[in-house]
Amino acid sequence: MQGWRRLALWLLALLLRAWGRTLRFEADPETYRLLTKSDEPAAIVLWHNRLFLSPELFRRYRQQRRVYGLVSASKDGAWLAALYRMIGIYPVRGSSSNFGREAGRALIDKMREGHDIGITPDGPRGPLYVVEPGVLVVTRRNDAPMVLLGAEFGRAHRLRSWDRFYIPWPFTRIKMRCLVLPAKNAAGEKLSAEDVRAALLSINPDPVEK
Repeated sequence: MQGWRRLALWLLALLLRAWGRTLRFEADPETYRLLTKSDEPAAIVLWHNRLFLSPELFRRYRQQRRVYGLVSASKDGAWLAALYRMIGIYPVRGSSSNFGREAGRALIDKMREGHDIGITPDGPRGPLYVVEPGVLVVTRRNDAPMVLLGAEFGRAHRLRSWDRFYIPWPFTRIKMRCLVLPAKNAAGEKLSAEDVRAALLSINPDPVEK
């Protein structure tokens, strides 16, 4: 990567870190307990449009473990991988489309090494708020829990992208919500994509747009 490009990424990472530190996260005691639960590796799951929060969320609540995120193996993905490293997320390169076998294997290995992984179940291209069944393979293979993250924004701008991406205003309040789903339900049955979708929707309210 050329020097000026690396400098531009470094400045962007610096801005994102500084911006994130201005946000006022709120979590009740039970939410805080679930967010910081670190007795075993977990899959951290959040909707794609709340990715802006992830570096600061991981810094504040998941310091005990490294968090690995999937980045495309394409040439463009190299930029994102470099940015991930600068903001404290460890990249795993692989095809992200429907969680291909290569990507799934890499994430399974990282969890078995004792690390958390980050998953956006409706990314990278949507549809919005639809959980791809492939994302469940990782947790099923490791019999690992999913830590579902929810965020309600005070003031935020929403892009006109497919996911209506949230960019919170500096110093705004972010009300955190969290659910921990085991790999299997009480009856010993594997969780379905619809189970995960319903749980995520319940903790991620969106404002009514006019």
